[in-house]
Amino acid sequence: MRSVTQVNAQLLAQNQRIGFVGSATIGTDHIDLGYLAERNINFANAPGCNATAVGEYAFIAMLELAQRYSVNIKDKVVGIVGAGNTGSAFARCLQAYGVKVLFNDPILALSRPDDFVSLDELIEQCDVVSLHVPLTLAGPFATHHLFDQSRLESLKPGTWLFNCCRGEVIDNQALINVKQQGADIKLVLDVWEGEPQPMPELVKLAEIATPHIAGYSLEGKARGTFMLYQELMNYLCRPATQSLTELLPDFKYQQINLRHELTQYDLLQLARQVYDVRDDDYLFRQVGVNSNGFDQMRKNHRHRREFSALSLANVGQGNVNWLVSLGFNRADK
Repeated sequence: MRSVTQVNAQLLAQNQRIGFVGSATIGTDHIDLGYLAERNINFANAPGCNATAVGEYAFIAMLELAQRYSVNIKDKVVGIVGAGNTGSAFARCLQAYGVKVLFNDPILALSRPDDFVSLDELIEQCDVVSLHVPLTLAGPFATHHLFDQSRLESLKPGTWLFNCCRGEVIDNQALINVKQQGADIKLVLDVWEGEPQPMPELVKLAEIATPHIAGYSLEGKARGTFMLYQELMNYLCRPATQSLTELLPDFKYQQINLRHELTQYDLLQLARQVYDVRDDDYLFRQVGVNSNGFDQMRKNHRHRREFSALSLANVGQGNVNWLVSLGFNRADK
């Protein structure tokens, strides 16, 4: 099941035989875990199933901005706030291409302080700030309005600010205020405070705007389903005989031939064969702020593929390692 189904006593009370519940999602907000524990019902979800999709979304969006503003992303320093599954996936793309990355994650920094910088240091040193944290409302590491008016005003002129986690991590009204006051911040926003009714003023101010679909790849959905299949087989004490690849259809291209070293523009063109974020951005601006438009776009989203769907042939020696690290397959390996 997906996150639109509320799994609680109201749903399950009349069924006395159920022993396993699976949700092909990362979050568990829609699951009454206490009730399942009381009933001794096994539960499994799929954390990390869409991490690759989110990481590739952010990387592709960065390539799009670089093309729009005629810059080389290798000249940028990217700060990733939250070094969990999606933040790490974005970092892998960046590092494969040779982009410098700094991490902020105060929880992980408690045990590995040398691997992280403070949020203030990250803002001071980075040209791109990308948010990949869960939404938490209380405690020493609360993330609700982590980027409030004061923190938004502290961003360097020209900063690219990405949010692919939860809309409420940024104070959206404060972001509107800061932008309208003339702050030179370039915005890539996939999540919005008040979903599914984003603030129309903020949509207009974003360079790339999409309706919470950064993780909506076909591979991500298949991966989530496969993770549940494995857990179910374990619960039933049966062997898992199916493979993930059997859940995926063939990609529209059998392979693409590369005949020269790739420029940044070549890489963008290659990425667009897998997912062209401009399509979702255009449609979102047309219907996403209308009544039910946000939910309809998510419900009817044409699920994209990940880099791994595309096989590359005649890969030059200079291209091979970083393209494979980026996630593409090599047809002539």
